[in-house]
Amino acid sequence: DDKLAQDCSLVLDRLVRQGRAFGMHVLLGSQTLGGAYSLPRATMGQMAVRVALQCNEADSRLILSEDNTAARLLTRPGEAIYNDANGMVEGNHPFQVVWLGEERRERFLGKLRALADSRTDIPQLPRLVFDGNEAADPAANRLLTSLLDTGMIDGKPAVAPLAWLGDAIAIKDPTVATFRRQGGTNLLIVGQREDLATRILAMATVSLAAGSDPYPGGAIGKPARFVLFEPAIAEEHPETMITRLTEFLPHEIESVGRLGVADAFADLAAEVQRRLDEQILDAESVFVIIRDLGRFRECRRDENDFGFSMSGEQKASPAQNLVTVLKDGPTVGIHAIIWCDSLTNLQRTFERNTLKEFELRVLFQM
Repeated sequence: DDKLAQDCSLVLDRLVRQGRAFGMHVLLGSQTLGGAYSLPRATMGQMAVRVALQCNEADSRLILSEDNTAARLLTRPGEAIYNDANGMVEGNHPFQVVWLGEERRERFLGKLRALADSRTDIPQLPRLVFDGNEAADPAANRLLTSLLDTGMIDGKPAVAPLAWLGDAIAIKDPTVATFRRQGGTNLLIVGQREDLATRILAMATVSLAAGSDPYPGGAIGKPARFVLFEPAIAEEHPETMITRLTEFLPHEIESVGRLGVADAFADLAAEVQRRLDEQILDAESVFVIIRDLGRFRECRRDENDFGFSMSGEQKASPAQNLVTVLKDGPTVGIHAIIWCDSLTNLQRTFERNTLKEFELRVLFQM
């Protein structure tokens, strides 16, 4: 039920209507013609020859015609009705289908397999097998591999930094978040599974690094640096720490713990303001990655803060600086990628209006 299916349906209808004049004939087989997304009646009307095996009355009406329910009366396995009169009752010809035994069928399939293996003119395309219980394999991501090997995707430079998140549940390219320099391009990840969140953050970091040059003035896209916020609790579980990537990535990566939160956000907010004031729109990308937002209590909004002070000298809090980064950072190349374990912790940190700054969102179990 998508545009591809609609386009195929139109092409099939054209083949059925016009193909036979050019020697092109269509043979269709289906378990049923029932359901919301089935063959249009107009296409069926162009198919004069119908074969119906045992089925219920509704399917018999769909396959043959509205007043022809003979297929529901069939009883033996392989008993069928051949009709070459557009499904009319007088065109019914009962017959018994040819039966191919299990042993002969396996033998013929084996010969077909051997014939296919012996052919050299058939391109060996990779099989696409979807298993919902299997984790996505980054090594199978053709686009990411191309970016790592050549710095380009299908021979073209990437239009913006890309963060691959995982395989799509469809036959199409992997799911990707694009970080263009426009308002709202921050990524929010919400869900309780710490292992999944860590994998998504790690995969996003690696793919963003792959499309960014670690050396200013280099050949692979624009330079980029990363600021990783890791809560202290992560030190007890090293396998969940994103900072382990610093061993493998040549990019500048700043790791921030709980004690450095205030200074780090003050520096980021100051950098955002500097780029805005000086109209610097093509500076290096900065990706602010926060693992487990709920543990950074410094970032929680003050319920009593109404946005002004009597003296005008009040220093901005880490929470206010974070909001500045979210609202004004993306247009000057400073983006946030944040994981929070629950909606409750998210609401403790951000107001409803601030959540609008996350146009890219990933949700899993919560």
